[in-house]
Amino acid sequence: MMKGVTLRGLEVFEALASTGSVAQTAMRTGLSQPAVSQQLRNLEAALGTDLLDHSRRPMRLTPAGTLFLHRAETALAELRLAQSELTVMDLAHLKALSIGIIDDFDDSLTPRLATILAESLTGCRFKMITASSNDLARAIAEKRLHLAISASTGRPLDGVVQHPLARDPFMLVVPRGTTVTENALPDPNGLPFLRYDGEQLIRQQIEAHFGAQLEPHPERFEIGSHLALMAMVARGIGWTITTPLGFMRAHRFHGQLEAFQLPGPGFARQISLFASDDWADDVPLNVAQTMRRLIRTHMINPALSDLPFLSGQLETLHP
Repeated sequence: MMKGVTLRGLEVFEALASTGSVAQTAMRTGLSQPAVSQQLRNLEAALGTDLLDHSRRPMRLTPAGTLFLHRAETALAELRLAQSELTVMDLAHLKALSIGIIDDFDDSLTPRLATILAESLTGCRFKMITASSNDLARAIAEKRLHLAISASTGRPLDGVVQHPLARDPFMLVVPRGTTVTENALPDPNGLPFLRYDGEQLIRQQIEAHFGAQLEPHPERFEIGSHLALMAMVARGIGWTITTPLGFMRAHRFHGQLEAFQLPGPGFARQISLFASDDWADDVPLNVAQTMRRLIRTHMINPALSDLPFLSGQLETLHP
């Protein structure tokens, strides 16, 4: 690369393009605010053009910045994926590995993780399943799985270690063009509220948080699939409460959907990797590290680009 174009500069530019804020970018990257500004100045000087309109608050991409962002994001995504693939190379000693994953990741992350693990396992019996968070919690507690990636129930499990991966905030999703009143849920007399299936942890978390606020909304629909739920909202059948990780799976419907911040204090579910406490090596830590990178690259970055109000709420978590 030409002198002055660094990986750190590209990462700072990517974050600034998403947040438009030096302060938020500093929080996201772990740099000081002066360091963020200096990285951007160095990058713009190296390229010989302004990438962001510094006179706007929040800062906006210039036409050159829009063009450069696409290439920068592609390059960073490939580098992060390569880093993820190298993280879990030392798995040849395993005789067997079974892992369960929630279906939120079916479209993008699960195939990538399966490939990374399978290529690192030689002479190993490998099993990967998808299931609900409640089912995965039972399976890992009963030692029917070695690893599980799911939403945390908030309750400790005996003999199980939890490695936090991501914070996944809840949000309101409505048909595009629907009028939404700030700081209020939709009118009970309007479009119906589309609920998740009662056996699902996500439904239990939503109802535990909102309590009596959801009682005026009749229980007409109960849906067990993220995609089916988003399809129904897209068709104007009703509105729902979901999370960015569920919403990003339904990219084919995004042109017919709008997402908003929920009223009141924000709340979120935690996605974690669960492992038995009898592991004698770093396999759970390595898989957790790989998942954080995959979630950041393929779920969080695209979500923040499309839904900037999630900045500071949707994020990877570290021990």
